[in-house]
Amino acid sequence: MIALLILTALGMAATGLWMWRRSAWLARSESAIDRAIQRDRHAQGTAPVAIRRSLRQRITGMFEAIGNKFSKRSLGRHLVASEDIMLLNVIGHDNSSGRAIFLAIRLLLPLAAALPCLLLLQLQGPRRLALLLALFCMGLLMPKWILGAWAGRRRRKAGQELPLLVDLLRLLQGSGFSMDQSLQMVADRFRSVMPVLGRELQEANAFYSHGRSREQSLQHLRTAYENDSIRALVQLILQVHQHGGAVQEPLRQFGERLREQRLMEMKERAGKLSVKMTIVMMVTLLPALMAVLIGPAIISLQGTMSMLHSAH
Repeated sequence: MIALLILTALGMAATGLWMWRRSAWLARSESAIDRAIQRDRHAQGTAPVAIRRSLRQRITGMFEAIGNKFSKRSLGRHLVASEDIMLLNVIGHDNSSGRAIFLAIRLLLPLAAALPCLLLLQLQGPRRLALLLALFCMGLLMPKWILGAWAGRRRRKAGQELPLLVDLLRLLQGSGFSMDQSLQMVADRFRSVMPVLGRELQEANAFYSHGRSREQSLQHLRTAYENDSIRALVQLILQVHQHGGAVQEPLRQFGERLREQRLMEMKERAGKLSVKMTIVMMVTLLPALMAVLIGPAIISLQGTMSMLHSAH
């Protein structure tokens, strides 16, 4: 029963965060969805999609209203700390709506995790109190853990996409594109192969086209991912944007340095893996090997000892 409650809490947390992420994606893709609906107006299934979309919007709106109600209070400021805002910034939800939904999840999930214990389990005394506290704490901390894992995955993905971005910029610069045209081309044409950095560049281009400077538009990319290589690339882009000049050779050297860095990381990971496998082999194979090697000697010694004992 306890395992069932824990699985229920995990499922509710995953469902809440999935709905939050899904609603943000729908908000960013609303114009594309509207165009698709107009092209397929007479196709079957349009009404159920609209109903599901409306339901998700109502649920996320309810979460947002709950979060906004508590966001100005001390409880809300404690539940959405500065490190949580940094993680929300990494995943692209550092706005009033994202913070409100995250706060609502952190408020409701502990209650939802502890409620089945009150209704279903017939525990009494200290055991019931301990289980309630454990479920409440798990529900309170689980959104923070999932948010941290989500942000960490995006940071790793951005680091993996960076060498491809450098190569694309170098090729476009060699084809006669300016830096602004190269960034626009990468964001428009290559977002499917670089979902994280492509989205960042698309948002940066949108900010730049609405009047922000290039440095301001790339500020989120430079600070959110805590990656020195991304910061160095942004600094190189800003220098080229401000002062001009040939950038193919610096990009080539930068790409080679990234490949060498990734090669060193892979070698380090392989070295750590070999150490772990050595420990596994010692634990699993060494006892069997000792039994195979020493077993016949022990059997022979036992037979000799029994013969000597019978002779006496």
